[in-house]
Amino acid sequence: MKTLKMGDMSVGAIAYGCWRFAGTSSNEASLKVHTALEVGMNLIDTADVYGFGQPCGFGGAESLLGDVLRLEKGLRARLIIATKGGVAPPRPYDSRADYLGNAVEASLRRLGIDHIDLYQIHRPDLTTPFHETANALNRMMRDGKVRHVGVSNFTVAQTRALQAHLDSPLVSTQPEFSAIHQEPIFDGTLDWCGETRACCLAWSPLGGGLLATGPSDNSAIRPVIDALDHLSKVKQATRAQVALAFLMHHQADVIPIIGSQQTERIREASGAVQVKITGREFYDLIEAFRDEAMP
Repeated sequence: MKTLKMGDMSVGAIAYGCWRFAGTSSNEASLKVHTALEVGMNLIDTADVYGFGQPCGFGGAESLLGDVLRLEKGLRARLIIATKGGVAPPRPYDSRADYLGNAVEASLRRLGIDHIDLYQIHRPDLTTPFHETANALNRMMRDGKVRHVGVSNFTVAQTRALQAHLDSPLVSTQPEFSAIHQEPIFDGTLDWCGETRACCLAWSPLGGGLLATGPSDNSAIRPVIDALDHLSKVKQATRAQVALAFLMHHQADVIPIIGSQQTERIREASGAVQVKITGREFYDLIEAFRDEAMP
């Protein structure tokens, strides 16, 4: 699988996400991580809040990933570990310096590692000044607890406001982005990525699975499904592979995060890097979503 530069890290063109990770056994989780790594997905995305509302609780996904890392000496060195903090039920968001300082320490303990490769603010906290959040992130990097920082679910204006107070560049932004959620194309997110050479880590790149196995009776997404099905026949690829290839065709460095719990689906997704779509086909999918021609 080809790689992209994220700061000083080489990251696989597709990442593996742990949103649905919590609650399985460490052996099952290990199989998924190894399958992802085997096909070139070396960035593993998680968050401290993943597991909240499930029996494993807040921090469950990080703890499980930590168990996987402890099962095999040397595995951690082959992975880029990305996690997020700042979602703090029931507040719901907290990016105060004290909170983030405690949160990153807790993440390190659960993961069983001495540093996090990419630490992202999960969602913007509208009550905490950007300079306070930035100072907390600067401290994490100075102390060697975090290599790089990024944001998730931030507007471009919020991203720039945070960047203004950081000592190092943000290397990522993580919006929802798929063929049925195309806002990052038009709201400036991907333009910011192109401007700064930051990576776009796209969450829910298959629309919560709808673009992989979506129902044919969903009229809202029917035009997009039809367009994907047409291209899948032309490209001799699966619908999911075409949907991922659409995201990666944008001029920005877009890295879809797939979260399938089935190893065969993980392998299938990796085939998207071999699917080449044309500029005309890219715009066809945009027009199918917008239900109108480009201006």
